[in-house]
Amino acid sequence: MSDWREVPIQSPRFGPLNWLVAILRGLVLGAVTFGGLAVLLALRLIERPLFGLSRPWTPFITQAVCRAAFPILGLPLQVRGKAMAHRGAVVANHASWLDIFALNAVQRVYFVSKSEVADWALIGWLARATGTVFIARKGTEAKRQQAIFEARLRANHRLLFFPEGTSTDALRVLPFKSTLFAAFYSHGLDHILQIQPVSVVYHAPKGQDRRYYGWWGEMAFAPHLLHTLATLRQGRVEIVFHPPVPVDSFASRKELAAHCEAVIRAGHAQALARAAA
Repeated sequence: MSDWREVPIQSPRFGPLNWLVAILRGLVLGAVTFGGLAVLLALRLIERPLFGLSRPWTPFITQAVCRAAFPILGLPLQVRGKAMAHRGAVVANHASWLDIFALNAVQRVYFVSKSEVADWALIGWLARATGTVFIARKGTEAKRQQAIFEARLRANHRLLFFPEGTSTDALRVLPFKSTLFAAFYSHGLDHILQIQPVSVVYHAPKGQDRRYYGWWGEMAFAPHLLHTLATLRQGRVEIVFHPPVPVDSFASRKELAAHCEAVIRAGHAQALARAAA
């Protein structure tokens, strides 16, 4: 049996109308994204000297841009459950670059990403501007990264982790890595923080490959973006907020990671089953 990562998606054949729509959507999305970025950077010049690490204003711009992206793409965004109001962090499964837009659209969060993303063209620039926390995969960096996490959490930043450590084909949830959960157990943070598991579910356009929105492995960003822009009749994205849990109700990071993984996997499977019924 072949590995799921090696099975390619059969892309639909697009005609002139699809490419015209892709160009129009791309122009509007680019104008909204970079226009919002310009406003964010200008406002940050005032915000940073006044509030330092705290960002009381600019996350609203990020959220507004991400919300606008979905009607521009013609891609419905459905929400089940409610984002927590309590201090804490969010963990979610990771299936696509669209996750960033979807999760930012429904709540104000700061993503935790691998350090390589900071050097990616365009995406890295946007990530830095919006306050993404970049982490290195070196053991020697563990203490420094722990301190960064603590500082951001104590500044009431709601960090969002993808514990799978990679993206998928949108049909599965991979085993969670518990390493990043250690940040929640340091210097008493476990007694004040809650963690909210969130399932991100993609429903493909009718008649298309169920992995239509998945973005994984060696897939290039630009072709996948064009593929999404050119789709006339989109599927939909579903965000499922699960009940938040206090960190100190779990004895260890591994127990907390296992709970979040089980809840997110079950929510993901249930959402796909509802759509197929």
